[in-house]
Amino acid sequence: MSTETVDERAGHRRSLTVLSLTTLSGIAAALVSSMLASAATDTIGLYPLAGAIVLQLPLLRLLGVDVEDFGVKDNLYVAFMTFSLWFVTWTILLTTGASL
Repeated sequence: MSTETVDERAGHRRSLTVLSLTTLSGIAAALVSSMLASAATDTIGLYPLAGAIVLQLPLLRLLGVDVEDFGVKDNLYVAFMTFSLWFVTWTILLTTGASL
């Protein structure tokens, strides 16, 4: 019984770490995109998103998450969550006309 609790906590901690990193990376990428690109049509705004997605696996390793167990589904989750937060944040920044 106690090993199940430990496994559940470790899995929960892993999920929270991955979720937190993906969402914060997406928001940070949107802020950088807002600084680099002046309009939504500027393709340079995509580079921070690509960089955030690529850098996440090494960052997750540094945070103690075993990324060797990641399958296609996990990698797609990381990319999708990062893209989603980047898209929403950058859209808000572009719509409001905020400048950083």
